[in-house]
Amino acid sequence: MTRAPRPGAVLFDLDGTLLDTAPDMVPALQALQAEERRAPTAFADARPWVSNGAAGMLRVGFGTLPEPERARLYARYIEIYADRLAVETRLFDGMDAVLDALEVAGVPWGVVTNKAAHLTEPLLDALGLLRRCACVVSGDTTPFRKPHPEPVRHALALVPVAAGSALYVGDAERDIVAGRAAGARTVAALYGYIPPGEDPATWGHDHAITAPAGLLAFL
Repeated sequence: MTRAPRPGAVLFDLDGTLLDTAPDMVPALQALQAEERRAPTAFADARPWVSNGAAGMLRVGFGTLPEPERARLYARYIEIYADRLAVETRLFDGMDAVLDALEVAGVPWGVVTNKAAHLTEPLLDALGLLRRCACVVSGDTTPFRKPHPEPVRHALALVPVAAGSALYVGDAERDIVAGRAAGARTVAALYGYIPPGEDPATWGHDHAITAPAGLLAFL
């Protein structure tokens, strides 16, 4: 089998791909449920929805809500979560070795996430990652969010690198759709936050990995 060429850059989704943020995002939901006198959602039940951000946490914890109530709870969830951004959040096991290998090989890496910048950048900074990123594109960096390709295109321009030489790694279909539309090769992170009943085989990715170490094969 022909080895794929070394990537010109590797771009990562954040929640469920680069970072295991569930240990902070789910307790934020449980704290909000306690304030609202709701029974807490079990960690194992909430974890698969973390890649959907605060909106996903509210859906799993409170179901469908009328808009004024949803907006109120959304704002309060963000407040709670912002106070515990990096308490338990860590790189996924093996991701530190991947980042080290990328840097040794001279391959720039960056982040393209739908998480808002006021959460993304402090979180990366708290973990000592912000200064290492070649770029950070958050959910409010461009007028569009994934699955629109513009955030990935913007990151490619910041690095800069030709789209076809880059890998975009993500744990949700919107990541694969955005990466492919931007012209990047796509990698499905099957170790991430994938809701029950969703089949990643239908996403249309170019490659799939079951652990971060799978990315070392590209180097």
